[in-house]
Amino acid sequence: MTTFQSTFAKHLAGYVRLRRGLGLKFKEQERMLHAFDQFVAERDYQGPLTQELALEFATAKQGISLNRSAYRYQVVRHFSDYLATFVPSTPRLDSTVLRRPRTRPPAYIFTEEQLGALLHEAIHVSSYNPLRGITLHAMVGLAASTGMRLGEVVRLDKGDVDLDSGVLLIKQTKFAKDRLVPVHSSAREILCGYAAARDAAFPYASTPAFFINMFCKRFANPTLQGAFLDLTRRSGMRSGRDKGPSFHSLRHSFAVRRLIAWYRAGMDVQAMLPALATYMGHVHYTDTAYYLTATAELLGLAAEKFQAGGEEVPS
Repeated sequence: MTTFQSTFAKHLAGYVRLRRGLGLKFKEQERMLHAFDQFVAERDYQGPLTQELALEFATAKQGISLNRSAYRYQVVRHFSDYLATFVPSTPRLDSTVLRRPRTRPPAYIFTEEQLGALLHEAIHVSSYNPLRGITLHAMVGLAASTGMRLGEVVRLDKGDVDLDSGVLLIKQTKFAKDRLVPVHSSAREILCGYAAARDAAFPYASTPAFFINMFCKRFANPTLQGAFLDLTRRSGMRSGRDKGPSFHSLRHSFAVRRLIAWYRAGMDVQAMLPALATYMGHVHYTDTAYYLTATAELLGLAAEKFQAGGEEVPS
């Protein structure tokens, strides 16, 4: 990251150091604060951090969602609270402005045919460099079969992947916790095939990363997200800049497919939710229960089971 340059530069730098010193990763927030700093500097603004300035920054980009605008505003608002301890004249920003919607947007759930199309496009993404296709196919396939987050896939090190047992060590996840993730035998075979191709192409790679790009370095999160969005366009699931599935949709789809399989097997899905929450690295039960009504098929299966048992469908 570049240094801060606006009239708030000194205090922005101090705020980031403080948050990092408290043990927070603070990466996305720091990027947002740099965007705010650039916004202020480009306007040569020299006044106080006002409500109007924060709102202008939050809504400056066209086409972003209310959720994103609210996030931009809240990041600046939290900084303003810090700034007020050094500049007492800083006005208190209204916490109720641009509230993020309480309801979650509907999850995009891939069909089996769509997943097959994505994996087909992934493996054939480059006729000039087959390893690129093998790599992307393995990363998408792993996320689809385990529900791993994009960042978790990217952060995998070679030492985290036991190809003999098919168990992955997911370190320092979203909530700074580690967990073990066993993978299906078919996924293990794909990972073994990728690792063999990677080592043949880059026998002297020094990076500890399990998945590496064509520059022999670890993938950046935006790079993988961009490659995935391109796959969805090539597969006909997204046109131009229209909204469509993201890499995180693989995680949604994994959870829903697992719940459907449990319902079809006659299992007590409510009792199994804690196991799914642990596997996926959820901290709150509600994060996993959200998937119970994610698709019409799943809701229908749940309704049949609960009506047969004289119970109400969970909401």
